[in-house]
Amino acid sequence: MAKYKRYDYSQSVLLPVSLGEQLVPGTLEFAIHTLVDRRMDMSVFDDNYQNDDTGRSAYDPKILLKVVLLGYSRGLTSSRDIERACCENVLFMAMSCNQRPDHSTIAAFVSSMKDQIKPLFTDILLVCDQEGLLGGTFFAIDGCKLSSNASKEWSGKINDLKKKKAKIEVKLKALVEDHIDIDKEEQAVKQEVSARREKQIKRLEQQAAKIEKWLSANDKKIGVNKKELHSNVTDNDSAKMHTSHGTVQGYNAQALVDSKHQLIVHGEAIGKGLDNDNLPPVVDGAKKNLESIGKCKDYFEGKILTADSSYHSVTNLNKCNEEKLDAYIPDNKFRNRDKRFASRVGYRPRSKKFTFADFQYDRDTDEYICPNGKRLKRLGKLGRHKGKLLKRYISYENDCRRCQFRAKCLQNKDAKRRHLSYYADASGQNISQAMVKKIDTQKGRKIYPQRIGIVEPVFANIRVHKRMNKFTLRGKIKVNIQWLLYCMVHNIEKVANYGFT
Repeated sequence: MAKYKRYDYSQSVLLPVSLGEQLVPGTLEFAIHTLVDRRMDMSVFDDNYQNDDTGRSAYDPKILLKVVLLGYSRGLTSSRDIERACCENVLFMAMSCNQRPDHSTIAAFVSSMKDQIKPLFTDILLVCDQEGLLGGTFFAIDGCKLSSNASKEWSGKINDLKKKKAKIEVKLKALVEDHIDIDKEEQAVKQEVSARREKQIKRLEQQAAKIEKWLSANDKKIGVNKKELHSNVTDNDSAKMHTSHGTVQGYNAQALVDSKHQLIVHGEAIGKGLDNDNLPPVVDGAKKNLESIGKCKDYFEGKILTADSSYHSVTNLNKCNEEKLDAYIPDNKFRNRDKRFASRVGYRPRSKKFTFADFQYDRDTDEYICPNGKRLKRLGKLGRHKGKLLKRYISYENDCRRCQFRAKCLQNKDAKRRHLSYYADASGQNISQAMVKKIDTQKGRKIYPQRIGIVEPVFANIRVHKRMNKFTLRGKIKVNIQWLLYCMVHNIEKVANYGFT
């Protein structure tokens, strides 16, 4: 007969655990513990507490910040999961010094870090600089669209939300009438169906009241083009965004990354899917962070910055020119002009119609020359459109009427003239076309592909290894706190791997 080792669940076992020995040098948890204790100014939290003379003792912000950062590094975004880990996981017990903050304390701590998060982030950035982890010559910017703690089913324009409320009220009225009819039926049937109906009625009443309360406190959400955007009843700072995995209700988490060790110099969550004006706030935030650690105001002057084609806009390019950045931001057709992609599947040659690139500029006369050798004259003075400088040129009607390239040049068959217009910088130069020419140079084709190896691994680390796929807080301020905490965890991991041990 087989013999097995005996076991007895009623026995007692004493396990001696030294909390300090669980934090092993060279690990991420040791870096978090050491940096929070020695290199971060935690006095920024002192004003949040008014218990000097009366009231119970509060959890030390150092303990709370440590367990939050450790939880985020292990993919625990929920405050309840972090609370459970502090009770069950030896490493979390060591980090919290065997204190066990409840989930409400952890959640309130994270949500209240509005004024403290940026000083803490720059404290870590200063450590990175002192450890020689910042290169300061090559940067890349990109965004990662993450779901918010809100459903896209509660999104829509004001009229859409009013219609949704009306539909709920119609359905609610029908349920109430059915409920009255059920009361007249036999007792056995009434008890079974009535409870279910009451639950449905209560849920619909809450939904209608939620929309009514929101409509009474909020107006239309207007975009840059003066058109109404979709609002969201649950989190109006978030937005509907198109991703490769479908449409999500969320935030566009931006990160400006230094190339040397892929450190994040600034992060910001923006409730806007398009990146056409996301570069200025991120660059301005990075400048403030770098100035706070002792860098000069003109830190970005002459530095290389790369971004993908979604950032190719007048607003972003103007900001690069203002900061004197050596920017490389391609337009969305730059691959079609690259002969290296001609043999690739899905390659599409240039459009059969003439584009801006087919027209030559005559600087002496300030005119453009079309492919047929005819001239387009300047139309009016340097005007403004949506706050930006706009230059316009137009052809002569007689030239276009008899032109052999008419079908390839004019936008439609009824057009009589060819128009050219573009946004210009202060000197009158075409901002977009200048960037197109820069990208098409041999240097541009060499520098731009490096972007993907700088910024994409950052999002891979945060989304895959740290399992940050959805924000758990609501509102731009709180969501931005959570995003910066994840950026801090990423930077601390770089310190653990390349800095002190």
